[in-house]
Amino acid sequence: MNCETCQLKELVVEPPEIREVLRSILHTILFHRALGLVRPKDVECELFDIIYVQCEDHELEKKIDEKINQFIGWVEKHPNRKSQVCISFYEVKNKHATWFGNKIERFYWEQWYINLHIVSPKPHGKSHNTKAHVVTGENAFEESNSRCAALGSSLREVLLQIINFVNEKKDHIPPLQNSEIVSFPYEISTPR
Repeated sequence: MNCETCQLKELVVEPPEIREVLRSILHTILFHRALGLVRPKDVECELFDIIYVQCEDHELEKKIDEKINQFIGWVEKHPNRKSQVCISFYEVKNKHATWFGNKIERFYWEQWYINLHIVSPKPHGKSHNTKAHVVTGENAFEESNSRCAALGSSLREVLLQIINFVNEKKDHIPPLQNSEIVSFPYEISTPR
């Protein structure tokens, strides 16, 4: 069985934006690969003018938030780096029994790579000239708004990239084994 992979467009984010960006991407992927009975829930991004859909499932939200918290902890120790979060879907199959018990193998059928370049916010310069200080503050505000709008636009592109991928790539999905919301086992990997 072939494993389909999707490398999502790299996003340049500042630490306060990580949670919102990862939540929207991870929930979008899981919603589109949740082949069981799903109750959709519209979620409005706090930082961007974007609405995405997630599965209305408290346990799923909790798992995603735990992984995002792990990633944010890693970012705090390793600032200003490029990094990836990977979500993998797989099937579990028992191998032949041995003297030491059954061997279980994972067969990955799809992997998503979320590429992030984490940058620190630029410090705002201060000038001894009061008039220059006001201009610098206005420029910093405009620059921050412009950067946030650009990130919002890039995030929209990534969400569309996800939708296009799930609509085009269907032949590799194995037959359903259960009717849970997310019908296949999955794992979310963050840097260690």
